[in-house]
Amino acid sequence: MAQIDYYFAVMSPFCYLAGDRLERIAATHGASVRYVPLDGPALFPRTGGQVLAERHPARKAYRLQELRRQAAKLGVRLDLQAPYFPVNGAPAAYAVIAAQKVGGGDLAGLVQAFPRAVWAEGRNIAEEEVVREILAAHGFDPAIADRHMLMAAETYMANLEEAVARGVFGVPSYLVGEELFWGQDRLEDLDLHLAGKI
Repeated sequence: MAQIDYYFAVMSPFCYLAGDRLERIAATHGASVRYVPLDGPALFPRTGGQVLAERHPARKAYRLQELRRQAAKLGVRLDLQAPYFPVNGAPAAYAVIAAQKVGGGDLAGLVQAFPRAVWAEGRNIAEEEVVREILAAHGFDPAIADRHMLMAAETYMANLEEAVARGVFGVPSYLVGEELFWGQDRLEDLDLHLAGKI
């Protein structure tokens, strides 16, 4: 059975746009998904990129156009001026890491809920109460992130190092073995790869 390593940032608008397509693709091919939340802003300079605030105005303008077009194409709401972005994603990432360790809830739904909260619901995922509410809504004990804080923090840092070592330079990224697919707009290629067509 194939394993898809999904490298993502909980506040990324492009991870939000991915929706549940990864999980549907994995189910089609009997593949498993390993969720690897990481610090996107820390990843970019480590791999030759720039954080959003430091990018050229032309790149910032194109990003907004692309987000608007992709949201329209997918038929989802996306607030280009999200009230809580940029945001500290660590508390939400810790919650995902703890949930993956503990199990028992809807992990895929949890992973999708955090970027949706930022880009479609106007919520601050750095706030403890918001994190706890989202955990509970997906069948997890709201206190798990608190109980597993040290482990989650260490894993979060290790995830960044792992991503850099494996050639990941942006989010969302999907790795199957050594095959890397970067961007929610490459999910179709991931599907074709798992089908043995490319």
